[in-house]
Amino acid sequence: QVQLVESGGGLVQPGGSLRLSCVASGTVLSAYIMGWYRQAPGKQRELVARITSGGTTNYADSVRGRFTISRDNAKNTVYLQMNGLKPEDTAVYYCNARRWVGAHNYNYWGQGTQVTVSS
Repeated sequence: QVQLVESGGGLVQPGGSLRLSCVASGTVLSAYIMGWYRQAPGKQRELVARITSGGTTNYADSVRGRFTISRDNAKNTVYLQMNGLKPEDTAVYYCNARRWVGAHNYNYWGQGTQVTVSS
């Protein structure tokens, strides 16, 4: 059974930094497109950053230049380094792993980690 476990969330002041981690078990992440999503209260879940198996990244406009997604395939882990945090970054952050094998879509989510940016 595939499990994704996020960690690293917490309370931070505006301008501060956090590093989120997502560790996978039950599968090998290197074949997956990995993403970080977030969902604020009353809002839809949105893509924050994504990294392909080849290392290509893309970011939401709201976080580009402040957040960095990376992956360590040897550790089966994906990271999200968040710098210059703003109150509007407050949300539950979810890790996602996705791949397609033929017509089959494998799509897994973590349980989420809370990030709160407040003074």
